[in-house]
Amino acid sequence: MKRIVLFCIVLMVAAMGESNEITLNIVYNNVAFDRGLTLSWGMACVIQGIEKVILFDTGGDGHILLANMKAMGIDPEDVDIVVLSHIHGDHTGGLESFLAANSDVTLYVPCSFPEDFKGRMKAKTAKVIEVAAHVEICDHVYSTGELGTSIKEQALVIKTEGGLVMVTGCAHPGVAHMAKRAFELFDGVMYLVTGGFHLGGTSENEIERIITELKTYGVKKIGPSHCTGEKAMKKLKEAWGKDFVDAGCGAVIKIPNEE
Repeated sequence: MKRIVLFCIVLMVAAMGESNEITLNIVYNNVAFDRGLTLSWGMACVIQGIEKVILFDTGGDGHILLANMKAMGIDPEDVDIVVLSHIHGDHTGGLESFLAANSDVTLYVPCSFPEDFKGRMKAKTAKVIEVAAHVEICDHVYSTGELGTSIKEQALVIKTEGGLVMVTGCAHPGVAHMAKRAFELFDGVMYLVTGGFHLGGTSENEIERIITELKTYGVKKIGPSHCTGEKAMKKLKEAWGKDFVDAGCGAVIKIPNEE
């Protein structure tokens, strides 16, 4: 009887210790956070704590991607899904090296990707899904669908108890436009917007307009990196203050998701 009681207590403690956090691991970026990792132009993020482990973008160099993942204690074989935001090489260049380490993944790409690229990937991975409209990727995780014109791009949206989390690659269609799309599609305030915002060279007036628009969607926290640009990063940090999130290479962003 004592053993049974003890076993029940152990199970209760284990359950109490379970984390409902969602974790965004920035495994590739040109913005520094952990200087022990290798910086390079591009973006990649591993998302854990959801139904499937997702790699969002792959950076530009597969050797750097895999080395940084290893340094952060992330095994490529644990990844179930890869989502590519857009076709640029600093977001897709690490894919083939990653697939050499783990080809048993489902790959989500915008349907506008070149046919030769999609053909090569169909030969290298378990399944390729072409995204046009918004789609559910796994439980509580969605693509916005293709947005933009000349450079088409999808963002990843995660529904959490605290609001929506949107991860962008470069936000070529406009980070405020993409946030608006997520806000309208999923009918909820934005807890966090993070990733590349493509604001280098943007005027101060335009940055201020974008900040105002993001705040109208209830964006509580902001985590710019990659192609956002120093001027915009500074303005965003001033606007969000303590709710500014460092999202450089090596950052581990934890998102509470209590039921």
